[in-house]
Amino acid sequence: MTLPLAGLRIIDISNVFSLPYAGGLLADLGAEVIKIEGPARLDISRGGAFSGVHPDNEPGDDPWNRSSTYNLLNRGKKSLAIDLRRPEGRQVLKDLIKVSDVLTENFTPRVMRGWELDYPNATKLNPKLIMVSCSGYGPQGPYAQYPAQATTQEATHGLAHVTGYRGDVPSKAGQSFVDFLATWALVMGTTLALRYRHRFDKGLWVDVAMYQLGCTMVADRILDWEANKRLGERIGNRHPWLAPQGCYRCAGDDAWCVISVHDSHEWMALCRVIGRPELANDPRFASNDARMRNHDEIDTFISAWTACRSKTETMELLQSAGVRAGAVFNARDMHLDPHAKARGLLETLSFPPERGIGKRMILGRPWKLSKLPLAGRGPAPCLGQHNREVLRDILGYDEARYAALEESGVIGTKPTVPRPVIRMSMDERVRRGRLASWDPDYKERLGIQE
Repeated sequence: MTLPLAGLRIIDISNVFSLPYAGGLLADLGAEVIKIEGPARLDISRGGAFSGVHPDNEPGDDPWNRSSTYNLLNRGKKSLAIDLRRPEGRQVLKDLIKVSDVLTENFTPRVMRGWELDYPNATKLNPKLIMVSCSGYGPQGPYAQYPAQATTQEATHGLAHVTGYRGDVPSKAGQSFVDFLATWALVMGTTLALRYRHRFDKGLWVDVAMYQLGCTMVADRILDWEANKRLGERIGNRHPWLAPQGCYRCAGDDAWCVISVHDSHEWMALCRVIGRPELANDPRFASNDARMRNHDEIDTFISAWTACRSKTETMELLQSAGVRAGAVFNARDMHLDPHAKARGLLETLSFPPERGIGKRMILGRPWKLSKLPLAGRGPAPCLGQHNREVLRDILGYDEARYAALEESGVIGTKPTVPRPVIRMSMDERVRRGRLASWDPDYKERLGIQE
């Protein structure tokens, strides 16, 4: 069956996480996505702080092609390794723009302007081009030229200010939280722009600033300041006006369950489940205001009960009684979760035998289409794997021109500045805190058959 974006060509010159992941999702939808990297400037996901681990912890002879994060984000793409710092490389990019539908980039705004390939200039090459930009703060304003990444932007857009325990320091919500928000916004922006072009026969510039995305996550705090001049405070796992609510330790290693009671009916049900029905009518806890005042004491009763049960049992017992509860899943739980399996959230990709990677599980898409099954269309490419296909078949360069670009080092298939490879056992990674844990039998547990 024809995929929704079949026949569309996307040039992807993005780096790190949000926009590369958006490109992978667009490839899942049928687009031809050509990822462009420089031999001297690899995507950081090929080796660096965000690159994850190598399959079976073996870097191999080409570790830049084997990192887990790179292979997740860039599934189904083609790879053109070309040096955009050199005029010959930028000429190739300009030629590609002329025959493509979408150009995606996440440089700071000065880069595309400096190359004279910002949207006003790019549309001179292709008037119907859709350009998708993702930067930290957008192309205008006093912060526009600031480099940014999601891990630090949680501070600048205010999320860290409201995340943390009462009276304690500001905290991060998680690693690269805003990158995921940007990914969904970029996929939506691209598809909306394609719809616009289909209706009006004109190109469009989609400008996504991660700073603004982050601000939407604290919109209630911003409005509270606008209306009431209240800055708010960190409240940890407590609710500002309902009690009890918290995250309670359960039996097992680092096992937790969140519980949230919203009315007296749920409070009575909670008391019955934990075997303390007399607490339901205790004057100290008879109303929501009273429970708010005595929250610490309630926590001791709940914690004593949850400590004797697994987080899953805790969740199921409470939910069956009408109390809001959810087990805190870690990465292992998510990979083995029967509901995620039933929904097909995790997919298996097979790599060519010569790459020595085998079958691997990747994260699918957060949506399903009722009349069209979707799946990853293939593994992520090796660096420069499609140099010849792009330059010779798509752009029509002759052999002499292709050879000249190759001999001058403008294109290549190996990094000219290899990154150091971290070599340590999985147990050592756990000891150093790089991993929480690992399962030697993970393939068997995931059902991956070689």
